[in-house]
Amino acid sequence: MEDLLARHRKEKKDLAGELTTLKKQVSGDKKKKKEVTKQCEDKERELKERHEQEIADLEKGTNGNTAGTAESAENNDAESEDEFSPEKLLAQLELEKEQEEAASAGKKKKGPVAAEPQAAQQSSGPKPKKNRQKERAARKAAEQEAIRKQALEEAALQPDLRKIEMENIESLTKLNGTTVHDIVPDGHCLYSSIADQLAVRHEVGVDVQTLRSQCAAEIRRDKNSYIPFLFDEATMSIKDVEEYTKELEETAIWGGDLEILALARVYDCPISVLMSGRPVHRVNDEGAKEELKLVYYKHSYGLGEHYNSLRG
Repeated sequence: MEDLLARHRKEKKDLAGELTTLKKQVSGDKKKKKEVTKQCEDKERELKERHEQEIADLEKGTNGNTAGTAESAENNDAESEDEFSPEKLLAQLELEKEQEEAASAGKKKKGPVAAEPQAAQQSSGPKPKKNRQKERAARKAAEQEAIRKQALEEAALQPDLRKIEMENIESLTKLNGTTVHDIVPDGHCLYSSIADQLAVRHEVGVDVQTLRSQCAAEIRRDKNSYIPFLFDEATMSIKDVEEYTKELEETAIWGGDLEILALARVYDCPISVLMSGRPVHRVNDEGAKEELKLVYYKHSYGLGEHYNSLRG
């Protein structure tokens, strides 16, 4: 469920960014802006309905059976074919606009048509009917191919962020004499990394659930110190401490700077986080015990942000 919810959050964030970009691109065209607004609303509604359905399917256990998997695969294929992007929507709107202008210009140029001789009309016979469905399918295929080519061209120009990050981290670990100990990317990676560090550097055996409980207790104990970390940019308000710590303790919600600081204080030690392209982030320098060392990845894992343990 947590993997699904994490994907939902990412899809919502990605869609919001795409819609914002799209609306800015058509801000000067009232007619196009109206069309874009309507399609944006449709996309938001479709995403919400799909998320609700996926959650319902997962709760009912339908995702585990063969039929459900096949149906899901078909649905995913259909979604990928109609995948939304600002460029695709703009291209579609431009095409429709060009077709309307061309049709209007054709009517003006054509003018009144002289009557043809009756014999010529009879000899010409009935005209074949156009296959509108095939025309639409061909037009859609051409649009998708144009979008695909454009995406490939743009992708070729983009830097390989994963490769850059991995190379930078490899160089940094060689310089400081550490090696990366891989942690499973399951939503608990921060806590698993700290558990590994405690075992290696402090000879303390502790599991992920214990670390989550200790972290939640520390945040509740000294609320005022941690409130700045609980500001929610989406709602422009401070998250409720009790609700946040309950979720922290009972779910696989990801950890970050707040949890790192709290656990550094619990175990009275500094914790440092190595990152690509940024200085080492270190908290609780006044801690009396040996420093725990982590490494942070932003681009190298499919689920998003990730922490590993640094040994040595």
